[in-house]
Amino acid sequence: MGVGGRYAVRVTPPPSLQETYFADGTCFGCGPANAKGLRIRSLPVGDTPDGEVVADWTPSKHHEAFEGMLNGGIAGALLDCHSNWTAAWHLMKRDRLPRPPCTVTSDFHVRLTAPTPLGGPLRISARAVSSERPRVTVEATISASGKVTATCTGTFVAVKPGHPAYGRW
Repeated sequence: MGVGGRYAVRVTPPPSLQETYFADGTCFGCGPANAKGLRIRSLPVGDTPDGEVVADWTPSKHHEAFEGMLNGGIAGALLDCHSNWTAAWHLMKRDRLPRPPCTVTSDFHVRLTAPTPLGGPLRISARAVSSERPRVTVEATISASGKVTATCTGTFVAVKPGHPAYGRW
């Protein structure tokens, strides 16, 4: 027991969508097995198809565009991968599938609304706003200290056999 009766408590975070369904994945943005990648961890809030999916991610100095600020391309990669997993989660829940279908980016549009500081965790949040199988439209944001610094709207498509990404998770 520590001083004053305090105990050190180690909290194990829940497994992310990527860790659950893509543990060997090497995608630069979301692959858990890519030691040089961003390794985002997307976590559903609740268990519904239209629910929010969040990720907390802390940038490092080598993700910098200029002193203390995140590179816009890194912001785009964070939004792209997180939105893609949000689309896959949406389809899995909506269609009551045992695992998410593999989805790929059809298009995405990023708007950088303010410089994103490096000095702490960023919150990436996304939600499916419409879907007509095999397509899902997702809206997402990056926030730093509660302030939105980037937004994204993207379309993601569940791929079929014969597509190079089919079966990757």
